[in-house]
Amino acid sequence: MSVAEAIRAATAKLEATSDTARLDAELLMAHALGVSRSEMLLRHMRDNAPEPYDGLVKRRASHEPVAYITGTQEFYGRSLAVTPDTLIPRGDTETLIDVTLEMAPNAKRVLDLGTGSGALIVTALLELEGASGVAIDCSVAALNVAEANARTFGIDGQEAQFCLGDWTKPDWSEGLGTFDLILSNPPYVEDDAKLEQDVGAFEPTDALFAGPEGLDDYRIIIPQLRGLMTHDAVAIFEIGHTQAPAVTQIAQDHGFVVTTRKDLAQRPRALVLR
Repeated sequence: MSVAEAIRAATAKLEATSDTARLDAELLMAHALGVSRSEMLLRHMRDNAPEPYDGLVKRRASHEPVAYITGTQEFYGRSLAVTPDTLIPRGDTETLIDVTLEMAPNAKRVLDLGTGSGALIVTALLELEGASGVAIDCSVAALNVAEANARTFGIDGQEAQFCLGDWTKPDWSEGLGTFDLILSNPPYVEDDAKLEQDVGAFEPTDALFAGPEGLDDYRIIIPQLRGLMTHDAVAIFEIGHTQAPAVTQIAQDHGFVVTTRKDLAQRPRALVLR
């Protein structure tokens, strides 16, 4: 069977599990061939399909996310390593980088709370000239992924530190200093939320769920921000698209001025705290 024929067959098989069946089939084939998707489409469609491809398609048919199968996910135009120890970076989260470049283009010291794959800290340091930063996570495995992503893009240990930390514990921020920019995509899913199987069965639950309203981590982090922020600092949080009023109120109760920014689908996605 040719690559083109195998992709068509896989697309038909994946339509029951994925809204992006054709794209999934192409990404998995490119991974099996060891080439980029564009190179595959241009040069390899008449080649023989590689034997491992069927196994990759079966994994996707069982709802395993493509990013975990291939071990990579694109974020802000760069390919990042991901594993089941980290959330898969979403396009919605790129909103925080867009807001960063608008609201804090001169930030020199950046803190990423709950770094996961390192998508935010790595991208921020690559986009902000002369910036350095600290990334915090309570998962050693996630920190290893984030640090590896930083190294891939030439970010060394002087530019970025990856630190084990849990903001629910006393003194977790002791010695970190202050920052011009704080970025965070904390857990914000309600405990009883019904998630798609691709998410609920595969992504790390401790990075998803945050109490009955999905607000527990905001209630913990926001009161601690002042000691971490320079005078003109900005803190940018990702939120669930229905959470803007509740998180805004938490921030205002602690003396912050808050603005809301929308994602590409025009849903509230980022809160900017000053």
